[in-house]
Amino acid sequence: MDRREFSKKAGLATGGALIINPAYAMFNQKDKAFVSKRPPVNKRLFTSEAVEKVIVDVKKQLKDPKTAWLFENCFPNTLDTTVYYKEKDGKPFTYIITGDIDAMWLRDCVCQVWPYMPYLNEDEKLKRMIAGLINQTVKSVIWDPYACCFYDDFERVSSWSTEKYPVKPGVHHQKWEINSLLFVIRLCDAYYKITKDTTPFDDVWEEAMLTIVKTLKEQQRFHGPGPYKHARNYGDNYEYFVNHGYGRPTRKNGMIHATHRQDDPCILPLYVPDNLMAIVELENLANMFRTFKNNEEGARSCEVMRKQIMAGVEKDAIIEHEIFGKIFAFEVDGYGGRILEEESTVPNLMNLPYIGYCDIDYPIYKNTRKWLLSEWNPQYIKGEWTEGIGSTHYPQPPQRIWPLSTISRALTTEDDDEIKFCLNQLRNTDAGTGFIHESYVVDKPEEYTRSWFAWVNSFYGEMILKLLKEKPHLLT
Repeated sequence: MDRREFSKKAGLATGGALIINPAYAMFNQKDKAFVSKRPPVNKRLFTSEAVEKVIVDVKKQLKDPKTAWLFENCFPNTLDTTVYYKEKDGKPFTYIITGDIDAMWLRDCVCQVWPYMPYLNEDEKLKRMIAGLINQTVKSVIWDPYACCFYDDFERVSSWSTEKYPVKPGVHHQKWEINSLLFVIRLCDAYYKITKDTTPFDDVWEEAMLTIVKTLKEQQRFHGPGPYKHARNYGDNYEYFVNHGYGRPTRKNGMIHATHRQDDPCILPLYVPDNLMAIVELENLANMFRTFKNNEEGARSCEVMRKQIMAGVEKDAIIEHEIFGKIFAFEVDGYGGRILEEESTVPNLMNLPYIGYCDIDYPIYKNTRKWLLSEWNPQYIKGEWTEGIGSTHYPQPPQRIWPLSTISRALTTEDDDEIKFCLNQLRNTDAGTGFIHESYVVDKPEEYTRSWFAWVNSFYGEMILKLLKEKPHLLT
């Protein structure tokens, strides 16, 4: 079945449009007859026996029927509705759409499958699907390392193909986000550490990894601005890039430049969360170069770049706040300019421990986290009964809370009361749909965006599994 036809038959909204259905507000939260919202078995795109077993086991453990219902619906949502698996010449390829947009973001697809990674050794079919995702993302990186999202073939033409700087066939958006490449590394590293299988790491894989290193080096901009620039045809200041499409001027300090972060344009080109993630993933890539390819030159390139980024972060990305002390800035320019803000996706300042950059007790992170959950953060939103961090992705007002940020908050604290607050907030803001949404208006969860956003559903399932393992008393 064609993906667009699948969306239509499943009754799923498309295009990320705002859904307003006041009837959801009347949903009886005490109703114990929670009916599964998963597609019928014969309509599911991909099924994993290991994942199905997890669903059965977890539902037995969860005390609250509403939470169990949300987990049952959300945890397998990526597999049920977004995974397109195929084999070509005996090699697996997996194309994963975001949900209501028929395109594969390199960041989103890795986050979507992340909670399934621990089960790869229990399910050969699941393992081969993830190997196929490695092959698909590697192929995409070679095709266009500056693009953030792709189609399943390199012939389909995007509606963005008429931009001032047109995108290639096969590319949905060409927005230069550092983390697009970093998530490919993250996926490969986790796959190997879990399975010890080196099958996907062939010469094509090495070409893609060398392309990643080359691209990140270009965007340190020590030797000029590099080949990428961005502009829209229409006169929207939101997507207007000064400096002939390269962004605002910077002092080159070793950090990597970006034009975008999480689909939105950077104000200052040195986006701090992505650079902190690069410190983690360049170390992983150096180890993989040595382990799989005996490529000492590639490994050393990663290590040199990593040290340069660390020096730039130490010098320019850690600032002294008048209230909170030393904190991480959001974006900087190397001249002393800084933006203090937050995004709700991954990576961001809240989930630095989640991406492996630091522990939750790291002093600068602790200070940053206090700032994030205060009125000093322009994206922090507090209503009468909902609160959370929003995003620059939609114009405000109205203010919108992003559940991705609420989940990140729960994953980066040891405080039981804070975790319970996050669990209850997520439980009570699904608008009766049985799924988590991209965003909702503060205190009005029935006014939400994206009824079919697989990443946040996977992230919710990942959170439940982590809490069951580490703090089962909060759920059982």
